[in-house]
Amino acid sequence: MKTDLQIQEDVVSELDSDSAINASKINTAVKDGCVTLGGRVNKYSEKWAAERAVQRVAGVKALIIEIIVTPHDLCTGADVTSGAENVSRWVS
Repeated sequence: MKTDLQIQEDVVSELDSDSAINASKINTAVKDGCVTLGGRVNKYSEKWAAERAVQRVAGVKALIIEIIVTPHDLCTGADVTSGAENVSRWVS
């Protein structure tokens, strides 16, 4: 049976080896075989790839996902203001 440290090392290795994942943005913790992934990524596909990577690791009993997806192309306040100004010009 693997220790939590061995499982964590295997999870980190699996995340590092998957080209769809920026593993430096994902934190891992393991307690009694239960893996917790945390951090922030830019795409849902990256979050899902991380979940699948952990599922490939032997010894994982459960998986808790605390990854937040924050797309890097979100609108800024200036974008919203500019859009509102454009709309008001169109309707005038």
